[in-house]
Amino acid sequence: MKKRLTIALVAHDNRKADLVEWAVHNAELLSHHHLVCTGTTGSLVKKAFEEKGINADITCMNSGPLGGDAEIAAMVVRKEIDLAIFLIDDLNPQPHEADIQMLLRQCRVHNVPIACNRYSADLMITSTLWDNESYVPTEPKYVHFKRPDTNS
Repeated sequence: MKKRLTIALVAHDNRKADLVEWAVHNAELLSHHHLVCTGTTGSLVKKAFEEKGINADITCMNSGPLGGDAEIAAMVVRKEIDLAIFLIDDLNPQPHEADIQMLLRQCRVHNVPIACNRYSADLMITSTLWDNESYVPTEPKYVHFKRPDTNS
C-alpha cells in the first residue's frame, strides 16, 4: 500500500490480546501508517512492536473509560481517521457504553470504515481501494426513500 493512513486501534479489555496479536501479525503493513490508539491498547501495541524490533508511529490517547473513545470519535468527525479497528467485547457490559456507541455512530455518519472483528480488519487493511486514485467513496445519503409503487 502506497497511501499512508491514519488507523485507529481500540479494544476492550477482553479483546486486547486479540488486537495485539492482530497488530503484530500485520506489523510490517501497520508500521507504514500512523496508528492512533486508546491508552492501554496503544501501550500494549507499542510494547509488542518494540519487542519485535518494529518501529511504528503510534499516538496514545486516554484510555477508553477516561475519554479515549471520545477523542478518537472527535478525530473521525474532523476527517483525521481513515480506518478504525475496534475489537468490542460483546459478552460483557461496558461502563462507558455511550462513548462506544458514539464512536461507532460517528464512523457510520462520517463514512469511516470500521472493523469490529479480525476478519473484517484483515479485509479492510488489505483492500486495494486504498491506492485506487479513481475510487472516491460516496457520501452517505440521508433522504427519505420513496418506493416507486406507493405514494410514500
